[in-house]
Amino acid sequence: MVGDPRRVSGQTTVVNVLIVDDQRPFRMIARTVVNLVGGWRVTAEAETGEDALTAVERTHPCVVLMDINLPGISGIEATRRILERDPDTTVVLLSTYAASDLPADAASCGARAYLHKEDLTPAALRSLKAS
Repeated sequence: MVGDPRRVSGQTTVVNVLIVDDQRPFRMIARTVVNLVGGWRVTAEAETGEDALTAVERTHPCVVLMDINLPGISGIEATRRILERDPDTTVVLLSTYAASDLPADAASCGARAYLHKEDLTPAALRSLKAS
């Protein structure tokens, strides 16, 4: 289940999302996909692992869409640090790697799921609610 949605107004709950990717075109695509999921909204974007840590502290997202390969600390290390601070955050690793080619530590960093970037769809994000 997606971690703790933040209340926006009296009866409306929204799943706040942080997108972390060093490529602006992909962040724009991810933003469009997130906006197609009812009840989800992008509250911040980051280009590096360090920026992701700052954005998490500032915006407290429910979901972080995290690229694995980032300048500075990797998405895997950023995921570890995010989940140490807030274990209720749902982190989804993203990459162009096949799942079998992921770095070994991807499986142990605490991320809820891995999605190939081509598989980032509204349906894939909705399925996180049920898992």
